[in-house]
Amino acid sequence: MKFVLLGILLFQIIACSEKPPVLESVHGYTMGTSYTVKWPMQGDEPQAPVIKQQIEFLLKVINQQMSTYQADSELSQFNALDAPNKMVVSQALSGLIQQSMALNTLTDGYFDISVGPIVNLWGFGPDKQPESMPSEQQMEAAKSKVGLSAISVEGTLLRKSQQRYLDLSAIAKGYAVDQVAEILESHEIEHYLVEIGGEMRVRGRKSSELAWKVAVEKPDESQRSVQKIFSLTDAAMATSGDYRNYFEMDGEKYSHTIDPFTAKPVKHSLASVTIIDETCAQADALATAMLVMGAEKAKAFSEKHQIRAYLIERTVEGYQEYTSTAFKRWQTM
Repeated sequence: MKFVLLGILLFQIIACSEKPPVLESVHGYTMGTSYTVKWPMQGDEPQAPVIKQQIEFLLKVINQQMSTYQADSELSQFNALDAPNKMVVSQALSGLIQQSMALNTLTDGYFDISVGPIVNLWGFGPDKQPESMPSEQQMEAAKSKVGLSAISVEGTLLRKSQQRYLDLSAIAKGYAVDQVAEILESHEIEHYLVEIGGEMRVRGRKSSELAWKVAVEKPDESQRSVQKIFSLTDAAMATSGDYRNYFEMDGEKYSHTIDPFTAKPVKHSLASVTIIDETCAQADALATAMLVMGAEKAKAFSEKHQIRAYLIERTVEGYQEYTSTAFKRWQTM
């Protein structure tokens, strides 16, 4: 699970002649975290009760399709099948797996939804935290079960030629944000903010004179504070960090961010990656992949693919920020 943003800061820089906007909002819990949806009220009748009902139903459906914590979800059923095997799944699940496979290729393997056996070995999945360090033999055994070349998708038919455990936790929240946004747009809501566990997507503005303001958290496990505030409109934003979900053993900290090539939690100076993209699913996945890469590879990757990336590194002097060329262009638009 990624705990990635301090929260949503909705600052009111209001002209004297303008009243603060009246916002409708719904809140709830899903995917082991919370969600918040806000939009300016339209007309005299509140839409929140109807929209919350639709959102809750949607999120239950997504969990039933994609959760690794629900034994009866589509994904859990596929993971439990002995290989070789195949299974007809929902269009939503097959589509997100196809997108994840394309992102695996784009990131040269750093985004890998088959890394579940390694994640579980280190206690960051449904399994409990290990009582001792995994051995080299255990890590090699887990690595042997990783790799998307064993997975294929034909329409809604999902196949595996070898045993694989797929985990969509690094993209599913972003996907859910995008789907909730579609519900709002089906109600002809043109200005909104959707947030699930820190991943978010906004459209329009909070009011005619107010942009949506969002905060990136300082990557400090000892306290919660703001590192940077951005104005966001018509875009999605996701942040991945190594500073909330970790455990300590024998004086060492082990992050939930797993390197699929070493089968170990990452050990480098890159503490946080924030991505701005058109969809939250894409932003969510890229933030995860680039955090795994480390600072230098992430910087090079963002420049090569013109990704709007904001990185925070730990240095001996404190925190150092890096913004990609595409991010700088976005800021000046």
